[in-house]
Amino acid sequence: MTSVLQEVWKIFQYYILPVLPFVALVLIEIQLMYNRRENDVMFGTDSFNEKIKAFEFTPKEVRTLEKLVRSSKFENKDAVLNSSGLFEAAVSEFYRIRNVFSVRDETLEAIAGLRRKMDFTGSNPLTMVCSTRQFNVDDRVDLEFESGQVFKRAKILERSEKTWSVKIDGSVSLAKTLQGSRVLIRWTRMNDAVYSKRLVVLAATPDKVVFTHCNQLDKEQLRKWVREVVDFPVTATFSNGETHSGMLYDLSAGGILLGLAVDCKQDQEFSISFELPTFGVQTVDVKVLNNLGHRNPDFPLYNSIAAVFTGSYAWTQERVLQYIFEVTRKTKSKKNEVNTVTT
Repeated sequence: MTSVLQEVWKIFQYYILPVLPFVALVLIEIQLMYNRRENDVMFGTDSFNEKIKAFEFTPKEVRTLEKLVRSSKFENKDAVLNSSGLFEAAVSEFYRIRNVFSVRDETLEAIAGLRRKMDFTGSNPLTMVCSTRQFNVDDRVDLEFESGQVFKRAKILERSEKTWSVKIDGSVSLAKTLQGSRVLIRWTRMNDAVYSKRLVVLAATPDKVVFTHCNQLDKEQLRKWVREVVDFPVTATFSNGETHSGMLYDLSAGGILLGLAVDCKQDQEFSISFELPTFGVQTVDVKVLNNLGHRNPDFPLYNSIAAVFTGSYAWTQERVLQYIFEVTRKTKSKKNEVNTVTT
């Protein structure tokens, strides 16, 4: 027994004891770096102090913003004021360190106030969206559960810094099934992109599902020039009350290419109705850009007419975006399956 103790002492004496001073120095330096970050004047402080004046933050919001900056990995103090992405990164790091469910309510309210006053929510078309905390109450999302259950354009009921919930029309048995399951959520911002992520349901009731937040969303860019070739029957209604049947050849979020037997002039306006799969009948006003003549060999009697949406077409545009996204996603999925089988 004595020999074993002597052997252990020799190992400690020759191998461990010599490095202890270096370990202590490293720990001291880490602590000093932490103290400097917590207390020293950071780079960009003057710019930070000048910029916050425009937002009219409360004293509590300013103190909270200081905490976000100090707990982040950014060197510039004003970085979180320049970008919604940097702000959300700082918020996520702060919540990770502190545990969002342990943070005081007044601090949570201050962070929500900072996001709102800086207009870093998804309703600002110039804001980069990277977190579900940027979604707004009454925004609509699509939910696709792995079980096959689908809820289209479900309304966001609540959003706090801790959780957010989406309205569903379900039952007690369905709620039990959904709790703990995985779901693909998709949120479309018009003229921008479809944001999506697979999340786990935190809680479920017959009328809503609850999620924790995600700070890394997948983004599928969508622009007006993203197009899809289609063959949808269309009905055109002109200002004099005449209606003509035709065919919709090409569809995008900004405009269309359709075929009509009647001759249309440039800048002529009329309304069209067509059925968009999964979204039903869409009625929207259009204005003719060009009459391309009899260009489509499959419909030789129709004039090919390029037109753009006019008037109130926001909802139609969003549905078109989602339809194109769905078609593109399914096409990619089929290609991947074919490649896998070939391999």
